Amino acid sequence: MKIGIVLRPALIVLLLALVLRPAWFAPVFAPLAPANGPVIYERASLLSLSLSHLGLVAAATAAATLVAVTLAILVTRPSGAAFRPLSRTIANMGQTFPPVAVLALAVPVLGFGSGPTLVALFLYGLLPIFENAITALSTLPPATMEAARGIGLNRWQKLMRVELPLALPVILTGIRLSVVIALGTATIGSTVAARTLGEVIIAGLLTNNTAYVLQGGLIVGLFAVLIYDALVQLEAHLARRVGG
Repeated sequence: MKIGIVLRPALIVLLLALVLRPAWFAPVFAPLAPANGPVIYERASLLSLSLSHLGLVAAATAAATLVAVTLAILVTRPSGAAFRPLSRTIANMGQTFPPVAVLALAVPVLGFGSGPTLVALFLYGLLPIFENAITALSTLPPATMEAARGIGLNRWQKLMRVELPLALPVILTGIRLSVVIALGTATIGSTVAARTLGEVIIAGLLTNNTAYVLQGGLIVGLFAVLIYDALVQLEAHLARRVGG
């Protein structure tokens, strides 16, 4: 759902204030903090945690997009059609194992920190991008594809100049879903020492400080809403270009 033209800048200002000037919100969060306890999370900079959180999401989504779109291209070619069931099984693996289980399995191999979180986000983000890419590449207008062959484009040129540009709006829908899933899922990365906004939420849960939980959850939620809206706007722009 798109954010209203007035609401969007208001949410952006609220997010920036929460990240850059959290002390301004002390009176709002104070009733939720324990008696004589801290109100605003100050063990780490919220800006650095936010940038680290977004960096993990961006890296995992970029890797998932590269792998998922490459797989989709391969299995939508006549020579790769037989591998479609296998590729679907691979893409579904991330949804089969809960992120917590992936973290538990990855920590002994990769150690604590960002590595296990990246693996979990990568696996969890594959499926929506892969399915949307297959749908987009399998439903291209026959007349357009015939015209591309008619003007003498080879397979690589047809893919890069015709198929991917036409499929991009639908692929981007899958990327949008993957990003939103990753933004929320990344919070659990703090359980294995990854620097994410989950650090604030977990600290609140451990100390029974609802103010911390709300503070971290609100920032993550605002990031999810605003990034989702930005990607919806981009999809609409690309769809108009393709339609035009």
